[in-house]
Amino acid sequence: MSYPARILITFIAVIIGGVAAATADDDPRHERHELMEDVGKAAKPVGKMLKGEAEYDLDVLMTSLQTFQNVSTKFGDLFPPGTETGMDTEAAPAIWEDREGFEQALADWREAIDAAITAKPINLEDAKPVAGAVFKTCKGCHDTYRLADD
Repeated sequence: MSYPARILITFIAVIIGGVAAATADDDPRHERHELMEDVGKAAKPVGKMLKGEAEYDLDVLMTSLQTFQNVSTKFGDLFPPGTETGMDTEAAPAIWEDREGFEQALADWREAIDAAITAKPINLEDAKPVAGAVFKTCKGCHDTYRLADD
């Protein structure tokens, strides 16, 4: 194969690979997975504080709440028709079957997050009820709108 032909084939392969990667990254299933990964990472230190496994840190709590708030404003738009399956989605069919309930669950989560941010709890005792409400709404949504782990 000639040098120009190898260059052309390499160029085409790079372009096709880039388009495929961009397509996966732009897929709502991928974006919602990444956002939930962010929520999980932000939830871990708060969970440890609430369980007494880590010292209470208001800055950590507020940073986690900001992550939750950021995700909560984007998340509901990432479930368009046609994304019910594929890419190992953990989204339950109930999201599309009970869209109103799903939207209400997200609104409840946002409300709990906003209340926790407004409270800006200065100690663990003050943090437990407001952070607990955030986690309770997470669990409620997961129980109904997320496929169970096998």
